[in-house]
Amino acid sequence: MSQGARPGGGAPGQALVVIGDVVTDVVARYRTALAHGTDTAAEIRTLPGGAGANAACWAARTGCADVRLLARVGADAHDWHAERLRRAGVRARLVIDEQVPTATVICLVDASAERTLLTDSGAALRLSPADWSPSLLDGAGRLHLSGYLFFTEVSRRLAATAMGSALERGIPVSVDPASAGFLKGLGAERFLTAVEGVETLLPNADEARLLTGLADPADAAAELSRRVPVAVVTLGTDGALVAEAGAVRARVPPVRAHAVDSTGAGDAFTGAFLAARLAGADPAEAAAAGCRAGAEAVTTVGGRPPYER
Repeated sequence: MSQGARPGGGAPGQALVVIGDVVTDVVARYRTALAHGTDTAAEIRTLPGGAGANAACWAARTGCADVRLLARVGADAHDWHAERLRRAGVRARLVIDEQVPTATVICLVDASAERTLLTDSGAALRLSPADWSPSLLDGAGRLHLSGYLFFTEVSRRLAATAMGSALERGIPVSVDPASAGFLKGLGAERFLTAVEGVETLLPNADEARLLTGLADPADAAAELSRRVPVAVVTLGTDGALVAEAGAVRARVPPVRAHAVDSTGAGDAFTGAFLAARLAGADPAEAAAAGCRAGAEAVTTVGGRPPYER
């Protein structure tokens, strides 16, 4: 990776600010077909998660020395999450919601390591403009927004407020669309309108298809890069595509790994990608770093770096 700063890459030593979700993940790994109406044997673990929090932890793991996270949690699990984020090297501002509990996701992981999610957003998407302070951007080189913020009115307003603060300071903004299911409910054009002004969009292939209506991920990446300067489409076991100015500029090969759980692989990619950009990498180099982190993520259970939970 190049150590010199490049346009849009940020300068080494600058902070990454992440706004997103902190979630309690209940990960259930099962090896046989789910037996409706009765028991199915499974290995079950309760772990810290959340797309925004996971990405922040992976950014810290892969070299970003100053990672800040703004999120909202219930009083029920504040201390548990705060301690695990601290251990991961993330400076977290966790707003306590006294009315609803921390978001919880049940991750059903099958024998192929693919996950299906049952999501109770809880406090996560109640993050509001009142929780924001522009001082969070002091010394920041990048702002990253979890796409989940765009799926409720109040958190969408928070995202717009934070993005406006960043753009006023010339700080590049990235967004991970986060959920094909929720994105379909919101609508592609509504989402794309809400993220106008971002520098980098980081969808997976399914999200890129939904946002463009194009079946081929390369075509979708190219189309998205007409809406934002940089579109990086993750392809799972096929690596990633980097598009700029209406064309795919790089096809990044995958890093092979023995997958046991795909939960958080995209978040790992995002965190490592952003850390690399802040260190001066160009988008293709940063995507390669993202693929390496994603490959590491799938080898362990849960969405966080294996020794930082």
